[in-house]
Amino acid sequence: MKKIRSGKIIIVVSILLVIGISTGFLVNQETRDFRIAKNLDIFFSLFRELNTFYVDEIDPDKVIKAGIDNMLKTLDPYTVYFPESEAGEFSIMISGRYGGIGSLVRSTGDYVVISEVYKGFPADKAGIKPGDLLKKVDGVSLKGLPTDKVSEKLKGNPGTEISVTIDRNGKETEYSLKREKIIMPPVPYYGMIDSKTGYIRFTNFTQNCIEDVKTALNALKENKAQQIILDLRGNPGGLLTEAVEIVNLFVAEGNEVVSTKGKDKQFYEDFKTTKQPLDEKIPLAIIINRGSASASEIVAGAIQDLDRGIIIGQRSYGKGLVQITRPLSYNTQLKVTTAKYYIPSGRCIQARNFSHPNEDGSVGIIPDSLISEFKTKNGRIVKDGGGITPDIEVLPEPLSQISRELFLRNYIFDFATNYYWTHPNIKTPDQFTFTDQDYDDFKAFLLNRKFNYKTVTEESLNELITNAKKEKYYDIHKDLFNDLEKDIAHNLDQDLKMFRSEITDLMEDEIISRYFYESGAIEWTIKKDEQVSKAIDILNNKEEYSSILKGTAGSILVTRKNDQNNTKSETPQNRKVM
Repeated sequence: MKKIRSGKIIIVVSILLVIGISTGFLVNQETRDFRIAKNLDIFFSLFRELNTFYVDEIDPDKVIKAGIDNMLKTLDPYTVYFPESEAGEFSIMISGRYGGIGSLVRSTGDYVVISEVYKGFPADKAGIKPGDLLKKVDGVSLKGLPTDKVSEKLKGNPGTEISVTIDRNGKETEYSLKREKIIMPPVPYYGMIDSKTGYIRFTNFTQNCIEDVKTALNALKENKAQQIILDLRGNPGGLLTEAVEIVNLFVAEGNEVVSTKGKDKQFYEDFKTTKQPLDEKIPLAIIINRGSASASEIVAGAIQDLDRGIIIGQRSYGKGLVQITRPLSYNTQLKVTTAKYYIPSGRCIQARNFSHPNEDGSVGIIPDSLISEFKTKNGRIVKDGGGITPDIEVLPEPLSQISRELFLRNYIFDFATNYYWTHPNIKTPDQFTFTDQDYDDFKAFLLNRKFNYKTVTEESLNELITNAKKEKYYDIHKDLFNDLEKDIAHNLDQDLKMFRSEITDLMEDEIISRYFYESGAIEWTIKKDEQVSKAIDILNNKEEYSSILKGTAGSILVTRKNDQNNTKSETPQNRKVM
């Protein structure tokens, strides 16, 4: 009897618990829905009052967008709102296609300047060159317009006509062009570095990029490549499915590459290789840096976790989030984070803390308390917390201040423009040498342009002096400050001599691209690329390569001269593709 009574009590208590939990859930859900409705009503009524009573006229598009942008800043950096005027930018980012003339522009003074021309597209076929000032589009002056506005005028439906007025060396010329569908090549260069090493530069995971990588790999194998370097430096990622396809080139079918998990179960998904690989045995080295993000990290991380190849370079960006686009009203769009992705070892490479990134947005310092250990297929220890840590770290030495100033303030670009027009007979890279006389000409160019700069140390001292004057300590220690100013003052001639090698490297890269486009510049720079050289050394040493994959080799740290790929990431952000 007692047992029956006890059983009844248990059943009653269970029913009450279920009812309580369900009721609590409904109450919580109702409370949350009410909070959403309440806050939306507050937002609407606030804007209505502003629009009615604010002293000046309010631009509703500008004000609402600012509100949306700041709301999204409380989430992750990748959930972004695209108004109708910017929706096309996201389409270009995903597809790699747009209608335009095929060039890159940046601002300089009152006008934008052509900074790069893509081979075979309308601007190139018309004879437009880097360094040309863009003065008018369809007869309308571009003076004072920012790059995004100029870009809007240049883009349009493929097949439509456009006229542009170019100023070259003080002479204006009008060009008539027909816009084309611009497909930015995901593999701008591939080739044999030596008799057995094939190299592929891969820059974006756009739709069907797998075909370009596959073509490059097949061509290198036909050229008797016995080992492959896949260069993902500066590759910002793109389509997750394309990343799986790239891994499948080197990994047998049936292997998990990545899985995604989100709040909503519909975003739980496993992605495995499904095809026969092109070559699952060929030794493979992947090069990454802080600009390698998202899909690039899936490829590098999966190859590392499956012990299929070695990873060389810098720790990657640290973006392990998946986004989808959702159409909103009035042709606007929302790119929203729906899930995190996890590579085969089970780790997520997403930075756990957004609050202390590097200047370029990549993951900064990660506390040990936020790092967990995982194991690769062969039992090697790998870690999460943010980004992919290479098996072999080859860290770039920062450029000197003078080199940064010359590059970012476009002195190297402008001198390369002059060089191109005064050296018209360079037909092959072998004919190019940046001589002592060329460097002297560059120094004279800087003198004529009255180039000068302050080092970070000098700027810090100036700030210290300003603060000392405010606090009335300067007069007390005036002699000390004067002595410090003399001791740390840089000498331009001395700096040009001391840092000639890295300045020359930047100059050669810029000049070569004028004659032989992006592919020529890549082919030229990899000859002196320390990360590429290290990859070749390890691939050539079969014992070392094998020991790294087995986990029996110690970690290796190499500091190189400077990383021109890293330098390129420091270029001004006012560039636009058109």
